[in-house]
Amino acid sequence: ILNKKGGIKMLADYHMHTNYSNDSQYDMEKAILKAIDMGLDEICFTEHSDYGTMGNYVVDYEDYYQGYLKWKEKYKNQIVIKFGCEFGVQMHTISSFQKDFQEYPFDFIILSNHQIDDIEFWTYKYQEGKTQREYNRGYYQAIYDVIQKFDDYSVLGHLDMIKRYDKHGNYPDEDVKDILIKILKHIIKKGKGIEVNTSCFRYQLNDLTPSHYILELYHQLGGTIITVGSDTHEEEHVGCRIQYVYDELKKIGYDSFCTFEKMKPIFHKL
Repeated sequence: ILNKKGGIKMLADYHMHTNYSNDSQYDMEKAILKAIDMGLDEICFTEHSDYGTMGNYVVDYEDYYQGYLKWKEKYKNQIVIKFGCEFGVQMHTISSFQKDFQEYPFDFIILSNHQIDDIEFWTYKYQEGKTQREYNRGYYQAIYDVIQKFDDYSVLGHLDMIKRYDKHGNYPDEDVKDILIKILKHIIKKGKGIEVNTSCFRYQLNDLTPSHYILELYHQLGGTIITVGSDTHEEEHVGCRIQYVYDELKKIGYDSFCTFEKMKPIFHKL
């Protein structure tokens, strides 16, 4: 693909929310136009679905799908648009997501952990009454438990997201290395990947999400499937620092990143 300057590139934002998600008012067409204006070649919408929380924050799949089809057709000659979802899976909601996955032709699914036993992290309710070690290990253990039972996903989203909501500062990755290795070995065996989520910049974290440590560990274990997404909820989020992350991945030793089509990874040279 040739960019406007005549050079060969591939820029893809693979984590975007619009007003089909409960926590965004961003218009889908405006998101597409912003991506085109920024010179992105491909985007994937990944609207939220989280069973079990108050009100069950599950996207209206049919409304979302029809909106996606409308704008995909209109802008097909300007940008590639893929159909995805962000599943916030808990052990007791697995069957609901398995059913959802079968009903629509998803290109890409992010598997995220937003709560445990319906208790959110962002409200700090899950962390209450626990030591920093307990809630950090509990977070990763919950991810590992889910992926033992659930396969309908492409990548693990913002793998160390718990760091966003830790009043005690970053818990050392080394102290959860044993669980991280189990998670990463499992997804590699299953042909799944991880995403780099550039919301780390707006949350003013001191590292990427996931951290360089985790990205290096995944690479050392033989992991190759990487997507990069902004976690867009507003216009200023679209395409945030995508190229910067590509450069960081190259420094670690990765030679490619992925987009997806019909749940199959497509590798692009960094």
